Amino acid sequence: MKPVVTARYLCKSYANQGKVLKGVDIDIRQGEFVAIMGPSGCGKSTLLHLLGLLHAPDEGSIEILGQDVTHLRQDQATLFRRNHMGFILQSNNMFPHTTVYENVEFPLIYRRVPRNLRADRIHGALDAVNLAGKVTAWSNNLSGGEQQRVAIARALVNEPQILLADEPTGALDANNSHSLMEVFQTICKRDNVSIVMVTHDSAMAQYCDTVYTLSDGRVVHSIS
Repeated sequence: MKPVVTARYLCKSYANQGKVLKGVDIDIRQGEFVAIMGPSGCGKSTLLHLLGLLHAPDEGSIEILGQDVTHLRQDQATLFRRNHMGFILQSNNMFPHTTVYENVEFPLIYRRVPRNLRADRIHGALDAVNLAGKVTAWSNNLSGGEQQRVAIARALVNEPQILLADEPTGALDANNSHSLMEVFQTICKRDNVSIVMVTHDSAMAQYCDTVYTLSDGRVVHSIS
């Protein structure tokens, strides 16, 4: 099966950091759970930003879902992300004084999904992260682990083929971190969603199908 993401010889420099990525190759299959690991400053988040089309590489190419996305204009990249990708950050960015339902509904409003079509998708996304019973709960009354699962549901509600997660367990305790990894595994297997996760935690990486280890801007180890 052809990979959903194929990146070749990715290089990226920033004025204040110099050359952060120095020729990275990565392949991601449909339904695969991938970890990107390495020490601070090795280029993990930069690689995730390139794969998420938030920045463009200086050299190299990126193909996602069969499309060359290396040189998309900003508006084209925004549309591609909106249609095909979801993002999960360490900070769950809950909207205060809103319900769980309203938090998950926001991406559908942004995409102008008609109101009568939203409920089924919101309930389905919450069910996928085991929060079906929290639909009417206030976001500020949830635990940290529950808030992060709401963030995942919000990323899932647009039915992306690819989820990009940047240190998603960084603010969670051990129990909630392991619970979150189990949710990710389920999403990959059940829904054929590909997940790319940046993490510094080797215990979290053990849940992944493939682990890429970066050092000084290069892939130095890959385990599948």
